[in-house]
Amino acid sequence: MDKQKLKFGWAEVNITPDKKIKLAGQFAERISQYVEKPLTATAMAVEAGDDQMVMVSADLVGIGHNLLMAVRENLKGNDLNLDPEKVIISAIHTHTGPVYIQQNQYKSRSTFRSLLESELPKDKKYVEAVTPAQDDQVATPQEVLDFLVDRLTEVILTAWKNCAVGAYSNAFGRAVVGMCRRATYSDGSAQMWGDTNTAVFEALEGGNDSGIELLYIFNEANKLTGIVANLACPAQCVQHRLFVSPDFWGEVKVLLRKRFGEDLFLLPLCSAAGDQCPVDLIRWVEPESDINDPNCKRNNPPKRKADPSMFDLAGMRKTGKRIANELIDVFEEGLDTPVSEAEFCHRVQLMSLPLRRTTLAEVAQARKAIREYLQNKEGDVDFNDAANLQVHLGILRRFEFQEQRDIWDTEVHIIRMGTVAFATNPFELFLDYGNQIKARSNAEQTFLVQLANGVSGYLPTKKAEEGGHYSAFISSGNVGHVGGEQLVRQTLTEIRDMFA
Repeated sequence: MDKQKLKFGWAEVNITPDKKIKLAGQFAERISQYVEKPLTATAMAVEAGDDQMVMVSADLVGIGHNLLMAVRENLKGNDLNLDPEKVIISAIHTHTGPVYIQQNQYKSRSTFRSLLESELPKDKKYVEAVTPAQDDQVATPQEVLDFLVDRLTEVILTAWKNCAVGAYSNAFGRAVVGMCRRATYSDGSAQMWGDTNTAVFEALEGGNDSGIELLYIFNEANKLTGIVANLACPAQCVQHRLFVSPDFWGEVKVLLRKRFGEDLFLLPLCSAAGDQCPVDLIRWVEPESDINDPNCKRNNPPKRKADPSMFDLAGMRKTGKRIANELIDVFEEGLDTPVSEAEFCHRVQLMSLPLRRTTLAEVAQARKAIREYLQNKEGDVDFNDAANLQVHLGILRRFEFQEQRDIWDTEVHIIRMGTVAFATNPFELFLDYGNQIKARSNAEQTFLVQLANGVSGYLPTKKAEEGGHYSAFISSGNVGHVGGEQLVRQTLTEIRDMFA
């Protein structure tokens, strides 16, 4: 593989809707009250010889397949020699971004709401807390989708037009941000956000990765233009709150621009972190106010001397400061000489991973549990009831889907840029899988990007499936540990082939 002269282009757009929005990422229904910081989408374009890449990071909870395809459709026929198939759009997984119409590649006919409505007795109905019909100041999911398609198309084309001769220096940093959010107990069970202040608590189910893979991008005049930061933690400190926010990455950007100037770009990429969060379950610190999440309730927890609660703005700012300080320190301690020519190769793979399947017995039990719940429920049902029944509703939806297919087509991008590899996937991928890829990759550095080009749900380990609970239930994701192991093998095969 020959070295090619590298060109880089940057762009950023505001993706904050003008109206109030339904906030994505929680079971509780939330409407935004104000904007803490604007949401943005940042694009970095790379052109090298006959190959290319545009990588976008969006302040969203996920990238629906329909959103990706609509953007690519807009890019078709462009006269800029930009290949829409070489575009990667990923999410930082903020839970204070907008709900939009989000579909996977199979456009499942049933939602949790429609399945719940099909089981309702005649004397009950599904009610929404707030609808656009009741409040025209709340953006509809369709309005948000159309807005995002336009803005993401804009940022991609602008970054591509801005491509100019440049160079990169890859580096490594470390900041403690992500920690395992699944507690395990003496009976073999596990729980997301599980209480650790109990005699039956044994251990956190998985580890953590405090490493940050870094790229510093320079223009031809050797001026720093942008930073790429790959961190194994979703952006969900203030995940329950009622404002619009890019969470800790917004804080990082503010601090970096204070140091490097307002024209600096930041491309945050979420590494494998399906079982990670910024919250320390061992040194539990109560949120300043109620977060309306039954999974996070604690009965008279002891006061701890620790970080501020990572459910609050104080914790978000602490996290952002940690990351920004490390990115600044790595730069000021000195980087390797920037590379302006490098081997560059970008491959797009469609992996056929086995669908995680349910059984007839599980389906029968799910229907029974739903009917018993509804019989005992007083009054109408709403979003919270759908949340309470999500495990059982997910089983019904999976049974419906597996009658049609037994594989989950998964778009994966593998890129080589000099000694650096990039590998993407559309899952909330558990950390162990990411660690396996990074440890066994023969690239000098491997940037692993989850939540990219699709929404495929959590991908848990075998240990997590056995422990159960949210993130490991069949309703939480489309692929199980057998598919996770296949994803690791095939990703490593592609990387090794590129670096042979």
